[in-house]
Amino acid sequence: MTTDIKPRTGMICVFIAALLWGTTGTAATFAPELSPLAIGAIAMGSGGVLQALIAFRTIIAQRRLFSLHWRYLLVGALAVAVYPLAFYCSMRYAGVAVGTVISIGSAPLLSAIIEYYLDRQRLSAKWLCGAAIGIGGILLLSLSHHAGSGNTDVRVPAGILLGLVAGLTYALYSWSARRLMQRGIAPRAAMGATFGCGGLLLIPVLLLTAAPLLHSWTNAAVGIYMSLVPMFIGYLCYGFGLAHVRASTATTITLLEPVVATLLAVVLVREQLAASGWLGIAMIVLCLMIISLPSGLFVRRSPSRRVADIEAE
Repeated sequence: MTTDIKPRTGMICVFIAALLWGTTGTAATFAPELSPLAIGAIAMGSGGVLQALIAFRTIIAQRRLFSLHWRYLLVGALAVAVYPLAFYCSMRYAGVAVGTVISIGSAPLLSAIIEYYLDRQRLSAKWLCGAAIGIGGILLLSLSHHAGSGNTDVRVPAGILLGLVAGLTYALYSWSARRLMQRGIAPRAAMGATFGCGGLLLIPVLLLTAAPLLHSWTNAAVGIYMSLVPMFIGYLCYGFGLAHVRASTATTITLLEPVVATLLAVVLVREQLAASGWLGIAMIVLCLMIISLPSGLFVRRSPSRRVADIEAE
């Protein structure tokens, strides 16, 4: 029984993170003066530094392990720094729903490709089925929202491309953080170091773009909320979940984020959603139900093969 409890608890934590992340797009609409670069730098930069601070003692205690596996930390930090800039620019150019759907929806497939080529993990039929339904759902959700908005802005293709960049970097920092955890580094330390280093890389962007934060209390409140709730608390939950489920499982569960973002846009921002969009939401929920079933995401390998792969690195 104990072997099933931790993965299930991990999935629940990732669900909570996805719910919190789904509020970011709507929150950003309350501060239109802030550029997407400023929002990304504030949210991920300050949230990352906070994570590093609460995990500082553990990071220092495990500094030798970090020095041995610094490549994973470097990859993760660079991905953390690029992700919010690409993500929020994607939402600004292509729209909140479309940008979120592309960014989050592409991450599971990109994460699976990374694990397939770098970790030699074989995908199960269950994951392929769930992912196919989920990707179909986000396509329906994206297309219905885009068609309903009537947005023909030439910046939309750039927003979609930036969404794919966000999806790739999201998959990369999830993979690298989990690899650090698999090398014996505590989850809190792995996430704290990865996001702390990424946050430090975002400080120059923050200094250059964050002046509008001081223009109104609303702007300041949005910045504080983004830093503390979705980025700080959300990534604490995500880090705990990532310690107990594979990166591909975690990124697939976060397909819930665009659903939350779309529902909030409909309820709070009064955006319209076509019937095909509701069908897309139903398909994403079905995807989450499929991948959350007890069986594993990947075909298991023998312990001796896993040990051999780790020693080979």
